[in-house]
Amino acid sequence: MLVIAPIAVLTIAAMVWLWPSGDVAGAEELAGEQVDGRIVSIEAQPCEEELTEDTNGCGTAQVRLDSGPEEGRTIEVDLPNGSGAPTIADGDAVVVLVSDTPEGDLYSVVDHQRGSEMWVLVLVSVLALLAFGRWRGLSAVGGLVVTFGILLWFIVPAILAGESPVLVALVGSAAIMVSVLYLTHGLTLATTVAVLGTTASFALTGLLAAVSVAALHLTGVTDDLSMAVGSTYDVDMRGLLLAGIVIGTLGVLDDITVTQAATVDELARANPDYGTLQLYRAATRVGRAHIASVVNTIILAYAGSSLPVLVLVVADNGSLAEVLTDQFLAQEIVRSLVGTLGLIAAVPITTGLAAVALRRPQEEVSAARA
Repeated sequence: MLVIAPIAVLTIAAMVWLWPSGDVAGAEELAGEQVDGRIVSIEAQPCEEELTEDTNGCGTAQVRLDSGPEEGRTIEVDLPNGSGAPTIADGDAVVVLVSDTPEGDLYSVVDHQRGSEMWVLVLVSVLALLAFGRWRGLSAVGGLVVTFGILLWFIVPAILAGESPVLVALVGSAAIMVSVLYLTHGLTLATTVAVLGTTASFALTGLLAAVSVAALHLTGVTDDLSMAVGSTYDVDMRGLLLAGIVIGTLGVLDDITVTQAATVDELARANPDYGTLQLYRAATRVGRAHIASVVNTIILAYAGSSLPVLVLVVADNGSLAEVLTDQFLAQEIVRSLVGTLGLIAAVPITTGLAAVALRRPQEEVSAARA
């Protein structure tokens, strides 16, 4: 507690200092208002000219508005077409964008409503987690709630309010780490060792990320989405890139550190005669096997989330050298390699701390035998 209490106090103080005050204009306030609606009928018409992206064909749809100032009104909209346009049918629950134009309000169908389906999926996942994990599963659900709460009510609003993305990410990640690890794994010495190992590895990862981003001259602006975020909300995109690396790595770091601390704890219980060095060597062998699989996981996770842009980068560049040095791909490589270095560092740091802290004293071993 002498070690953890100051970390918790500093984290809470930093969150209070950085806590966003006031409201930030949302994207819908800039682009228009989004309201719920339902397709009443569709009237298809022959197209006068061929559409580039034919999703629903030509014609109009009658849509009843189910929310907003004009709730209950039925409006007529053109059938949505183009890249990413939703495919609609009679009875579909849709999202309608209301744009203010000099000629009056312009209505367009931009998406499907999927709230009910999402809640069903969340409920099934929670029930499966509770059925398998029982009380530990319940604590894991609590940890997820805390994580999403800090992300949505502190980290993102604070960045939008103009605070340093890196500082906000570090403080928010520290809050997630301390609260979620103890909530999920309990107030034990092994958990405390995992928290300390995560903190040390986390700090090293942040330092490596900052050095790598600066050395490779990465800007954090690689596509239209990042450009829109930077220009619309005046966010430091290089800082946001660093924040993303830090937050993304934390999710895998706590897996490594908790596993290593638990491994040392179990080895110490199963082999009371093991000394610090023996515990360290045995647990390190487990850590090496874990790292070998986790490294591939983190690289595939980054590649999978960025696959559409990755396809464009590879298609637009001729040689392998050009592909690998493109800023977008270089950014993903930095994410993966910095995260890998942080994971590698987490094993010896956490294992060493655990071997010292969790080794059973010789007096306790002798008393157990007697």
